[in-house]
Amino acid sequence: MSTQGPSDNQSAKSAAKHTVKFGRIAPGIPVSDMARSIDFYSRILGMEKVFENGSPIGFAIMIRDQAELHLTLAKNHKATDRNIAHIMVEDATSLYTHLEASGVRIIKGMRDADYGLRQFVFADPDGNRIDIGQDI
Repeated sequence: MSTQGPSDNQSAKSAAKHTVKFGRIAPGIPVSDMARSIDFYSRILGMEKVFENGSPIGFAIMIRDQAELHLTLAKNHKATDRNIAHIMVEDATSLYTHLEASGVRIIKGMRDADYGLRQFVFADPDGNRIDIGQDI
């Protein structure tokens, strides 16, 4: 039995018919200590800070290749038990090895999923869960 009513179904069909092309998507990552987070994403993941806003910094954009994350200061941030970002990489095994050697907390170990991804999940210093995937 569907929980979706007729008007909900109609809205879904209408929304799918637009012709707008979507561009990049950049997840917002809440962090309790901006300096620590910028250091982590720069030093450990090799991302570059390309924008910051506020004094003290309350927002920063981190980029590496096609991956983009928006760090947002949330002093009372509490991590969730859900993945908040997914990053596709070319070599998940090398990144996994690097993160382990750097002392990064691995939430879910490396595995090859039946849907064609080699993947694992790690946590940043705030406990935010980042899912890493590689097509296999």
